[in-house]
Amino acid sequence: MARILATIPDLQSGEYLHVLHRMEPHFLYPILTREGYTWLTQPGRDVPVEIYIWRTHDAKAEAAVRAETR
Repeated sequence: MARILATIPDLQSGEYLHVLHRMEPHFLYPILTREGYTWLTQPGRDVPVEIYIWRTHDAKAEAAVRAETR
C-alpha cells in the first residue's frame, strides 16, 4: 500500500497505475477517495487482483483504463 501511495502523486494527465496484487486492499480505497483518485478492481489474469488507479477527473486516463479492461 505504501508503494502505491508513493507512486500515484506522480501520475500525469492520461496516466494510470496498474497494480498486480495478491489480495484486494480494502483499506486503500478510502484513502484513494480522500486523495482524489478513482479505481477499478477486477480479478487478475496471473495474480488474484488487478487494480487500476487514476485521478478522479482525468477522462483520458479513465478511457484508457476502460479500453484496457474490456
